[in-house]
Amino acid sequence: EVLPVKLAKLMRSMVTSTCRVWNLYGPAEITIDCTSHVVDITSDTKSIPIERALPNYQCLLLDSWLQCVGASQEGELYVGGVGVFAGYLGRDDLTARTLIMIDGEIFYRTGDLVRMDSAGLLHYRGRKDYQIKLHGQRIELGEIERCLLNTSISACVVIKWNDDHVVAYVQSSDVDVEQLRHHCQCHLPPYMIPSIFIVLEKLPLNANGKADRKRLPAPQFSSLTNIDQTDVIPLTPLEEHLQRIFSEAFHNESPNVNMLFGQLGGTSLDVIRALMLIQQEICTKVDVGLLLANQSIRQLARVIEPLLVTYDDSSVTTSALQLLQENQDRSMP
Repeated sequence: EVLPVKLAKLMRSMVTSTCRVWNLYGPAEITIDCTSHVVDITSDTKSIPIERALPNYQCLLLDSWLQCVGASQEGELYVGGVGVFAGYLGRDDLTARTLIMIDGEIFYRTGDLVRMDSAGLLHYRGRKDYQIKLHGQRIELGEIERCLLNTSISACVVIKWNDDHVVAYVQSSDVDVEQLRHHCQCHLPPYMIPSIFIVLEKLPLNANGKADRKRLPAPQFSSLTNIDQTDVIPLTPLEEHLQRIFSEAFHNESPNVNMLFGQLGGTSLDVIRALMLIQQEICTKVDVGLLLANQSIRQLARVIEPLLVTYDDSSVTTSALQLLQENQDRSMP
């Protein structure tokens, strides 16, 4: 697991200056440890490395074609050396998948994603198993977890639910979900923001003391469809027009105007389709940057509205909005 900077700082504050804190890495299959790093935190530390390989071990960062990746690129970590195990008892099939012969030496395929920085230090990124594809975008769930751990929560687990949602389970006794969402919006791209945050007093743990993903409660997505039910602000003609566009583009019968686009379940192609319809039917000045920077129908309507206002010497008229209203009136029985 990643050693969060916040936890490392806490550990340093609890020991004397003569005490060293080590960050060790290694699965059981390579006899516990194969890398080590003395934690030395500075003001600009953003990630605690797992350092370099221990003596008599060798670490390789390879892509899916078993080719070495470059500096600052993520790759799967393969470990060779004296501690590599002989295989799984009675599981020749699993042994064949995890032990790889490279240049005449046996390497263990860890399934861990690691990045090497410009100084040659290794940084653990997360499990390859937790790298998913959602709505055409590749997402590293561990990156979302690391983002959330920079808030007041003590632990979290992020999972993919079915084919449409990313769900974040956070451990906290007192946390504001909207603050968590805002934090994610400030530090993550829109497609990585969880659809729903579930706050638990304690994450379920397995016998090894790690989060038991199988025992996490199922999310209640009904809360998404009921979002902002207390909002009684009537829709403007522009909001109604945008709602119809996103309903068509996202195949969502009645998208909530306050819900983030990432929560509506559309794909990257659906976003492009919505953008094309907006440019054709409402305003050609809307581009993809404006769309991604304003992540709900209501928010998007507020930034588009000034683009539709025309000025003359005596008054301000909203001709485009009036046209939308006229079109709406004609469509009513």
